[in-house]
Amino acid sequence: MKIQEIRKIAKQWNVDARIGRDKADVIRDIQMREGYTPCFGTKAECDEYVCLWREDCLK
Repeated sequence: MKIQEIRKIAKQWNVDARIGRDKADVIRDIQMREGYTPCFGTKAECDEYVCLWREDCLK
């Protein structure tokens, strides 16, 4: 997912997505606001198949 799309989602969740913030940090903040574990990019494998970030996370 492109950073522009992530910033739109971040805005909806009132998450700081200013230029200079790491993409992974912004996504983890969004995950926390959504009520999920902030796990983006921290696992080699994932059993959460219905995740908005899955494709980017497991690259």
